[in-house]
Amino acid sequence: VQLMESGGGSVQPGGSLRLSCAISGFRRSSYSMGWFRQAPGEEREGVAMINSSGRTTYADSVKGRFTISKDNAENTLYLQMVSLKPEDTAMYYCAVDPRQWPDYLSPQKYTYWGQGTQVTVSS
Repeated sequence: VQLMESGGGSVQPGGSLRLSCAISGFRRSSYSMGWFRQAPGEEREGVAMINSSGRTTYADSVKGRFTISKDNAENTLYLQMVSLKPEDTAMYYCAVDPRQWPDYLSPQKYTYWGQGTQVTVSS
């Protein structure tokens, strides 16, 4: 299983970015996929997840600003981020797991991880 994130970069507060996660070697009828982030000196935290039933879950800090989606044909996971804030600055990771979690955003629940893409929000 390989996951490759892209789409990170530097934006001003209020800006937008769309992260992509290309997934290979992982096609399951039951799964959970998520986006996580880790700022320097902080623990990795869950941002958003989607499971194979289409259920989505978001951290309170990003609700209404971030949208997770999956393109099944391309086997790609996306995270659309709008109204970005300086506190969104972090390394962002995608992760997948072959179990259908209901709404878990805990990193410990996910088995396969990408290498991350940096998002910096600064004026």
